[in-house]
Formats: sequence, structure tokens, C-alpha cells
Amino acid sequence: MRVLLDLNNRTFQADWFALEKDDRAAVLQTCMKLAAMDWNDVYSHKGLRWEAIKSRTAKDDSHLYTIRITQRIRATVRREDNYLEFLSLHSDHDSAYH
Repeated sequence: MRVLLDLNNRTFQADWFALEKDDRAAVLQTCMKLAAMDWNDVYSHKGLRWEAIKSRTAKDDSHLYTIRITQRIRATVRREDNYLEFLSLHSDHDSAYH
């Protein structure tokens, strides 16, 4: 089943819009790539590096994950049914896990 994207989180949008032009474009390219994938592709894609965040959960107690946008930027995301919700962006990879 195809991945559906939820880009409506205010924190994610503020993080995205604050990026430099090339980094903003990289986020868009990653979103376009994800929209063409199914969930098995996302989980196994070596470039995205889907990783669970074990140190915390979402407000509704659901699991959080990170994906790689660029070598420098990771996104914090969560899955709800077929939706991949973007929650925040992190220029410092370690900050995505805390």
C-alpha cells in the first residue's frame, strides 16, 4: 500500500520553512520519493534509514521514528495507518532522538 504523507504539523512546517533553499528542496524531494513508495520500501530503503526512537513516544503514546533527509538533516516521523506524519526536522542528528 502506498505511503500517504501528512505535512500539516506546525512544528514540522516551521522547521521546514526556516531551512536554507537547498535544504528546503531536499525535504520536498524526499517527500516526493516517499509518496511513490509503499511501506515495505520505506522500511528497507538504505538511504532513508528508518530508525525507531526508543527514548520517547508521541503524545498519544505511539512510536516515533526518524528518517534521513540529507547527510545533515533527519526528520522525526510517526506512522498512523497509511499516513507518514512529519513532526519535526533536525540539523543535528542526535537531537532527533531526544
